[in-house]
Amino acid sequence: MRSGVKVAVVGGVFVVVASGVGYGGYNLWTGITGGSDGVGTRSDSAPKTGPVTPEEVTRTAQHFLSAWASGESDLAGQATDNPADAQPSVLNFREAAKLSALTITPGPAAGTTVPFTVKATVTYQGVSKPWTYTSQLTVVRGATTGRPLVDWKPAVLHPKLTSKSATIRTGAATSGEIEAVDREGRVLTAQKYPSLGPVLDQLRARYGSTVGGEPGIETYLDSGAGEDRNTTLLTLVKGKPGKLETTIDAEVQAAAEKAVARYGTASVVAVQPSTGAVRAVANSPANGFNAAFEGKKMPGSTMKIVTAALLLEKGLVKADQTAECPPTAMYYGRTIKNLDGFSLDGATFGKSFARSCNTAFIKKIDDVGDDSALGKEAKEVFGIGLDWKTGIRSVDGSVPDATGGEAAAQYIGQGTVQMNPLNMASITATAKNGTFRQPYLIAKDVDARAFATAERTLPSSVARQLRAMMRLTATAGYGTATGVMSTVGGSDKGAKTGSAEVDGQTTSDSWFTAFSDDLAAASFVEGGGHGVDAAGPIVAKVLNAG
Repeated sequence: MRSGVKVAVVGGVFVVVASGVGYGGYNLWTGITGGSDGVGTRSDSAPKTGPVTPEEVTRTAQHFLSAWASGESDLAGQATDNPADAQPSVLNFREAAKLSALTITPGPAAGTTVPFTVKATVTYQGVSKPWTYTSQLTVVRGATTGRPLVDWKPAVLHPKLTSKSATIRTGAATSGEIEAVDREGRVLTAQKYPSLGPVLDQLRARYGSTVGGEPGIETYLDSGAGEDRNTTLLTLVKGKPGKLETTIDAEVQAAAEKAVARYGTASVVAVQPSTGAVRAVANSPANGFNAAFEGKKMPGSTMKIVTAALLLEKGLVKADQTAECPPTAMYYGRTIKNLDGFSLDGATFGKSFARSCNTAFIKKIDDVGDDSALGKEAKEVFGIGLDWKTGIRSVDGSVPDATGGEAAAQYIGQGTVQMNPLNMASITATAKNGTFRQPYLIAKDVDARAFATAERTLPSSVARQLRAMMRLTATAGYGTATGVMSTVGGSDKGAKTGSAEVDGQTTSDSWFTAFSDDLAAASFVEGGGHGVDAAGPIVAKVLNAG
């Protein structure tokens, strides 16, 4: 083995240390396996079958990781089940990322999966900096050779390499640096507010040059899908930042981060109804995908805000007039039932809304007389589907045309309706304000972009009744949100709970949306159960911070 490569067992784990590029591949292979034909070599016997053994997992991981660390991309590729892709990927990773030294420490295998820690030195134009991260590999048996091999995926090299088009590079940043601040001028960083990491990356890509920022030298993920999807992984030389003002409120953001962190998959957004300014956006996990803005999920009964507005506008219901609420209702062969089969005798539509009576809404579908009416209401009044220009990537909801049983499901937020917390916070803000104000993170005059505007506002009588029903939900003794909202301050507050039944999940997704004075918030928790079980407490904490 050439100078610069060290192979040793330290504390029971395999460690490879390499510096420079290009070492004697044959000697490396022999040094690790002792010439054994158990990994990466052929024998005259028939191909082995069956699951890989623990010993094969360990030896195969050692072979691949040592070859990678020492710059032997050919040997690393041969240790995988896809050498044609793996070999150039391993080579390009070292060269594009400008790695001058590499230490890889495997951890104990968990079945066929081996986690490992990479400690690298990145060197560019005379500047060096350490870089540490973790990844993992899985060992499988080759389908034709019977050899134990690494199941090749680019993410083996780095967990953010999730597509073939993605590359990790080191060099001058693709956009100017920014110093993002909240509405009070407080600096926002991903270290303090982890959910803002992907948001800040996008803001930098879009506005770095606009606000006078100068690029530094970085190791970054080039997604191959546009600058606003690139992610900084390591900063070697910091650029000169330009100040970018956002609508975020640091105190509300901190509360949002803390609230969602309790759950495995959760998101929340807070919006100011009078302006559309986004005060907080948080996700768990804070892993690069901004589900709060880009997610697409069934919103459950929170969608009844839009459905109720439609029925009120059509004159088919009034908040203070009686509406049927039987235990079940059938529409085009699909049976819709209430939670635990409850019914309300002689109750007003307002109480049915507050109790989240599904059948009270389903019983009115025939009277609407237009299968596309719900989608029209969502778009024309609540701004859904109008291509919002928030300042970063966002998905502004979808209510596709539907007929029969699918239309019935849409009325209660199931079926093909797709929303995220940003959408539901905006819908709640529109109900509170009476007029759709497009949500935004960056003022439109920064880049002269046009905000989306809805075709019409809620009629004043409809808006008044809708708010009254949301207040009942939040404050009446029978309201589904009363318990959660009793912890929320404010002189004027309303809410809507929701749960969405998802195929393959034993527990429904939890949704909750509410307003308190001039702040609206909506939250989603995957598998969280009823709205008050998980999403509700998140929203309460965010509203109280505002």
